[in-house]
Amino acid sequence: MKKYDVTALGELLIDFTENGKSNQGNSLFEANPGGAPCNVLAMLTKLGHETAFIGKVGNDFFGKQLKAALEETGIDSAWLQMDDEVHTTLALVHTFEDGDRDFSFYRNPGADMMLAEDEIPEELIENSKIFHFGTLSMTHEGVRAATKKAIRLAEEAGVLISFDPNLRPPLWKSLDDAREQVLYGLGHCQILKISDNEIQWLTGKDDYTEGVQWILERYEIPLILVSMGKEGSRAYYKGMIVESAPFLQENTIETTGAGDTFCACVLHYICDHGLSDLTKENLKEMLVFANAAASLITTRKGALRVMPRKEEVEALLLSRQ
Repeated sequence: MKKYDVTALGELLIDFTENGKSNQGNSLFEANPGGAPCNVLAMLTKLGHETAFIGKVGNDFFGKQLKAALEETGIDSAWLQMDDEVHTTLALVHTFEDGDRDFSFYRNPGADMMLAEDEIPEELIENSKIFHFGTLSMTHEGVRAATKKAIRLAEEAGVLISFDPNLRPPLWKSLDDAREQVLYGLGHCQILKISDNEIQWLTGKDDYTEGVQWILERYEIPLILVSMGKEGSRAYYKGMIVESAPFLQENTIETTGAGDTFCACVLHYICDHGLSDLTKENLKEMLVFANAAASLITTRKGALRVMPRKEEVEALLLSRQ
């Protein structure tokens, strides 16, 4: 038996999200714990799974705040490194009227980039059912080598590998470099969660199914999920295509963490049902739950500390029947 259901590697940072105006008319920002891999783990923990995180923050005020947030949410933080020289990475999130976002990063360098190969815990990865990663831990040479070592260890141990590109163009020296690392991820995963704009950018195909076909002609990925924002989501599995409508919320604040919440719910379903013999009914059930959970997070500021409980998702599903 594996001790951990899902272990993730990557960035843990502070998302400064807009939260109104001061008396002087200046924008106010709220310091929310964030970072896609940990958002995924936070939702999985809410769903009852054992999770662990591999990453690095600064040994500063924000780093200590982030470590406390992991412990508060129940994510095992034993493998979170604290850097004495490089500060915690910060992201300023500007939210548009439709809830979409624009990011500005303070990361030149940031502590998450400082994770080294010799800091990758082999026993932890071997003791996990699923290993999850993205590309923010592949933007620079040192942390890229650490990520690839973790992937190699997961493959050697027969651990399922989940990949979400989570493309953030401002963090790359060039989009050609980003593309190279995304393609590396595609070659080393069994579960791929990719957004609508990412698949169009990567494949040059406007039609999502054509984009998925482009990927499958080059890589053997058993389960591909395409998150399509206000259009819902799709699952591609063994020649089957299953689509699920979105749960649109009237009180959406922002979309931060929606894709991570969706991804977590997919991994939750795979932890419970495996990846070998899913039916159309299974895929539909998985997508409906994931869409519902993702819609709930759009009604809240931040993500990591405010992930919905299973009961909240189920209540939403009942209300929409």
